[in-house]
Amino acid sequence: MNLFLQIMLIVTSVLLVLLVLLHRAKGGGLSSLFGGGMQSNLAGSSVAEKNLDRMTLFVMALWVISIIGVGLLIKIG
Repeated sequence: MNLFLQIMLIVTSVLLVLLVLLHRAKGGGLSSLFGGGMQSNLAGSSVAEKNLDRMTLFVMALWVISIIGVGLLIKIG
């Protein structure tokens, strides 16, 4: 169980980083450093952006569950 949760934590961490980087930049800051000022073709429609938001929230929920699970397993034994 511990190995499964650790693998899930690693996979969801990488997926979460990739999904966050796929979002369209909505303002200045660090996003403009990576070319956020230019229009992106990947997130052109609002439906795609909503689906990307849903996927990001789902992966984030899995990430939080895996962190809590690993923490509980460490605390128990």
